[in-house]
Amino acid sequence: MLENQANSNFSKSTGLPRKRFYRARAHSNPLSDSHFPVPLSPSHVDYSLHYPQLFPSSDQGDDSKKIQFADIGCGFGGLLISLSTLFPETLMIGMELRDKVTEYVKERILALRVANPGQYQNVSVVRTNSMKYIPNYFEKGQLSKMFFLFPDPHFKEKNHRRRVIGPHLLDEYAYALQVGGIIYTITDVEELGEWMKACLEGHPMFEALADEELEADPVVKLLSSATEEGQKVARNGGQTFQAVYRRTMLSL
Repeated sequence: MLENQANSNFSKSTGLPRKRFYRARAHSNPLSDSHFPVPLSPSHVDYSLHYPQLFPSSDQGDDSKKIQFADIGCGFGGLLISLSTLFPETLMIGMELRDKVTEYVKERILALRVANPGQYQNVSVVRTNSMKYIPNYFEKGQLSKMFFLFPDPHFKEKNHRRRVIGPHLLDEYAYALQVGGIIYTITDVEELGEWMKACLEGHPMFEALADEELEADPVVKLLSSATEEGQKVARNGGQTFQAVYRRTMLSL
């Protein structure tokens, strides 16, 4: 009976999990205490749990190969899935606070691996609070790209401290990003878009990409089209606001 119930969670036509069985609140409070395992340091992250084909056991695999892309608040994993085939040699991970949504992404990746042998081995997801535990997962300068797509706007001024882009959190993101690494943000809330841009513009270790760089970057095109939220905005004829910045050396 349990097996039949589990099978009903998957589409018979695509073999992928169905979102309606994994629905959760649109956002979670990042300041609340949640209970899930957190690695003591980046060296304690068990890559064999996330990329079993590339790291057959916790003490095997290419030690020089590290996660380079992090999708913060990855939602249902649309961007990750697109990036996985666009950058097949790059390890990437989604970081999501909501347990049901994390479970959906896990099942989605596993189903895609079964349906497409040899593909999607470079992508994974973890349930965690990225506003608290970025340094537990990534070494200094480890990441080359970070994504913040349609984050919770936390409209009330008293809740702005919960926003995932802010002056103090940018210090942590600058630590995890390599020099030249890129941080991508997008929202359909104009005020939040202005806030994120202002925070990045005011930080001494980030600079905006030029228009020609944005046009040449294949990832930029995915920001508004790869995620469920982005597709919803497009269907409704909504507007989006992007801020894409490069990690720079600190000028003395």
